[in-house]
Amino acid sequence: MDLASLVRPALIFPELPGPDRESVLHGIAERFAKAGFTDDGDRLYAKLLEREELGSTCVVPGVAIPHCKLDGLPGVLVSIGICSNGAAFGAPEEDPVTLFFTVISPSKDPAAHLQSLALISRWIKTNSHVEKLLELSDPEEILDFLHKSEGDAE
Repeated sequence: MDLASLVRPALIFPELPGPDRESVLHGIAERFAKAGFTDDGDRLYAKLLEREELGSTCVVPGVAIPHCKLDGLPGVLVSIGICSNGAAFGAPEEDPVTLFFTVISPSKDPAAHLQSLALISRWIKTNSHVEKLLELSDPEEILDFLHKSEGDAE
């Protein structure tokens, strides 16, 4: 499993709305639905928000990994979203979050869900990946960067 294979160009969102957790999660859920990866954006939003209310998914300053499990998916889906002005996301440090990796996994595959979260966590902590990714705005450039950076986080 590698990060680039989990991200589809249609799931790269270079302009997420802010300024708060609800706006970002709603924007992500709407975009998943618009891209055809779920038929119920409201249900996805509710699942993401429910998980976030258990505790912030911020993993390092400025980066969060909102995630949930959803029935009916063929496999793990990962989106990358950028909120250039940052969003208040309940981070312990209260830093605004600008980069969001959203993981949506099939309910029946908890191992793949955990593997995806671990993979992303390693990736964002390696070789200034976050800083380099935030310099990009074109979905194809972002996807190309993911492919080129594979192996860095192993």
